[in-house]
Order: sequence, then C-alpha cells, then structure tokens
Amino acid sequence: MIYVVRHGQTDFNKEQRMQGRSGLPLNVQGIKQAEQLRERLRDVTFHFVFSSPQERAVQTAEIATGATAIIDARLDAFDLGEADKLKASEVKMKGFTPDSSVYKGVEETDHFAERIFSFMGELEAKNEGKEVNILISGHACTTGCIGAYFNGIPDDGNITRYSSANGDYKTFEFKTLMAD
Repeated sequence: MIYVVRHGQTDFNKEQRMQGRSGLPLNVQGIKQAEQLRERLRDVTFHFVFSSPQERAVQTAEIATGATAIIDARLDAFDLGEADKLKASEVKMKGFTPDSSVYKGVEETDHFAERIFSFMGELEAKNEGKEVNILISGHACTTGCIGAYFNGIPDDGNITRYSSANGDYKTFEFKTLMAD
C-alpha cells in the first residue's frame, strides 16, 4: 500500500502564501497534525519512507513514522520561481500554476509531472510483486501528481484535485501489487 502524505501546516499555509521550495518548517499546528498522523498510522509497518527534501515534508514523514526518511529530489515541491512566498490571492495564475510570463523561474508543468512519474515508475518497478507499505511525504503538488500517476492527468491538467489536505494522506496500490 502506498500512503501519500501532505506535510502539516506551516505559517505560509496559515497566511495563504504560495509555498514552494522556499517554504517554512512545520508550525505548532503542523507538528500536531504529524503527531495525529502517527496515531492514525500506528498499526502500519512501513518498509520505506520517502520525502521531498523540504524540511516540512521531512518533519511530517519522520514524526508520522518514527523512521528516517529517504530524501529524493524528484519529490521536491513545484518550483514557483518568483511567485514563491507571495500571497496566493495576489499571484497571477495561468491555470493552476503561477503565470511564467509574469514570474521568472516557474517550473514547466510537463517537467514536474515527468520527475514525479519517474520516481513513481521506479518505485513500482523495484517493488513489483512485493507486499510493502510505503509512505511518501510531499506537498499539494506532489501528492496531487502522485494521484495523477494512479488516476490519470485530468483533462484540464489540474492535478491538485488529487492532493491530500495538510497533515492528511491518501492511499493507492500499484497495479503490479494488485495482480494475483
């Protein structure tokens, strides 16, 4: 079973700021959310725990599981470029991402999806035929993109519809693990 966890709350979440690679660590509420995850997942033995390199995601993974997270750069947050840290209500968007014609350094959505799908494909291949529990800690964008890996990219391209809420998780199974 794949447990896809979105990091707990940070002050940027609370302030409704864009939070990509310049994010903050968990705040008191975020730590509480991670501790609640630990309680909800207490009966699960995790064989692998992966995380985005962002501190807030690592904190969530490690508090929730008690294990040291394996950091993978492919799970990093979507690069918001110059829109990072701005009030979300003030950012000019193009679809569900900041408009790259307004903000320098915004990651291309195709590149983002390719790196997440690459990670997931590799993880699936390495665990083919095995019964394992894997926790992956990330962000709205990464949890949404992992959801798209299993459910397909929506026609409008808005993968965030598959995102987990702060401090929450969704579960998925690899097709290769479901086969008899």
